[in-house]
Amino acid sequence: MKTIGQRELRNDNARVIRSVEEGESFLVTKNGTPVAVLRPAEASETSPALPLARPASNRVDYRDWPRVTSTLPSEELLDELRGER
Repeated sequence: MKTIGQRELRNDNARVIRSVEEGESFLVTKNGTPVAVLRPAEASETSPALPLARPASNRVDYRDWPRVTSTLPSEELLDELRGER
């Protein structure tokens, strides 16, 4: 396991992440004190049972929505909406 400083991790993030993807692990230090271990994720940590991000929302086709028109200028509509706050 290699030791890298917080600054090196910040400055060379892409290189470090590539190394982790290739299976290398790092001990991250801050002012010489160990604070974290950066290692490749295990299969159990990336299983579908543990979502790493929220799922994409359903797409909406706004063309199907009715078009709304007004005889008032946008500025007046916005002023009216702001007055309701």
